[in-house]
Amino acid sequence: MKKLTKLIGLKKIEFDDLVNQIDSPIQLRPARLIPVLKTGDEMALTSILLSSLRLIKEFRDIVFREIKMSRNGKVFFYTEVCFPKIDKSRIDGLILVTKKDVITEAAFVEVKSKKDEIDKIQIEKYIKIAKQLKVNTLVTVSNEFVSTPEQSPLRLKTGKFNLFHLSWSHIITHGHILLFDNDNDIEDTDQVEIMKETLHYMEHPNAGVNGFLSMKGWKELSANIRGKVPIPKDIDYLENAINSWYQEEADISLMLSRNLGVLAKTPIRTEATLKADKSKLVKDFTLAGQISVKNAVSDIKILIDFERRSVSLKNSILPPKDKGTVARITWVKKQIENCKKSESTIFQKISDKIWVEADIKFARENLKVNFNNMEDLYEQSKGKDIQKFHISVMDGFGSGFSSEKKFVTLTEELVLNYYEGIVQNLTNWNQPSPKLNLSDN
Repeated sequence: MKKLTKLIGLKKIEFDDLVNQIDSPIQLRPARLIPVLKTGDEMALTSILLSSLRLIKEFRDIVFREIKMSRNGKVFFYTEVCFPKIDKSRIDGLILVTKKDVITEAAFVEVKSKKDEIDKIQIEKYIKIAKQLKVNTLVTVSNEFVSTPEQSPLRLKTGKFNLFHLSWSHIITHGHILLFDNDNDIEDTDQVEIMKETLHYMEHPNAGVNGFLSMKGWKELSANIRGKVPIPKDIDYLENAINSWYQEEADISLMLSRNLGVLAKTPIRTEATLKADKSKLVKDFTLAGQISVKNAVSDIKILIDFERRSVSLKNSILPPKDKGTVARITWVKKQIENCKKSESTIFQKISDKIWVEADIKFARENLKVNFNNMEDLYEQSKGKDIQKFHISVMDGFGSGFSSEKKFVTLTEELVLNYYEGIVQNLTNWNQPSPKLNLSDN
């Protein structure tokens, strides 16, 4: 009876022989697209996810690129994996990549659904098993958000071992983007239908797949800032609130991605950014965010102000350099008026909250007016050189600001309205192409 000492380097036929032994050192099931399990079961989600990766080439290419696995070779997907001679633990999934019938890459997969979070002790155990089998990759999937798949919700030092994390929203977003009519869509019509069915299952209310729903620590932080209670930098609710914002920021970008058909991005959040944000929040009671959308006029800058209990969204826009100050103001005014014409219903919802800032050369502060008072900007900017404009909306959430659930829904509604009503209709001025002058020839 052959003993299992490794997966990487093992011939696939040897792997299959080990699986089929009576007292097998490898116990597993092939991943099924239609598993005989109840909706919402974590193993059902695991099986459907892995099967969709097996069946949809473009979907597999995207996910494999993110978890640094080869997109060449033959791929096999399994669920309910156990190596009883090493450990009795049941691992949710296993991915094998073979080249010339030899296993060259492997990854363990651990899946959580609903409110279940990735468990540190469990993951440490799985990493230990993986290393014994010469496997150096583990992918976790849950409703927890990170700013990049190379980050983990856990604070683990893994050395050269690869620990990746994908949120369910991140996975679903990739699926939706593939269904858009763009350069990255799915070529095979049957695979398109499989992608649709997979998303239909994952987005079912009983599947256990959620977006970000609640800001942990937010209520206590808001109450203490309002009550002028000193906030220690090492207090749990401060760190929980900032990490909640990082997750909400990631969720907002995925929400935009699903609606736009392109992947919006957020800054990578690390221990260093967490430390910096703690200091800033304790000092001036603000928290910042940013969302980058390909081909948008500029990045969306987000500012959360705990004293004002408000959220503001801002984009920069470059005016014509070949025109004077008055013409530049008129130019940006027309841009916003065009937003009103293009998206009148949405624009009306935020019209009183729109502000225009003029960035004045050599000035310490920008000139800022409400869009309804744009005429004031002509007077205030006389004799000044406007370098660029900032268009923003600011909404005071009132009591909803401190609500751990209402803050999420109010912020996401504001972002969608702002993007649809303003951002998608703004364009920067571009230097015209130089023209030939052949009249003298």
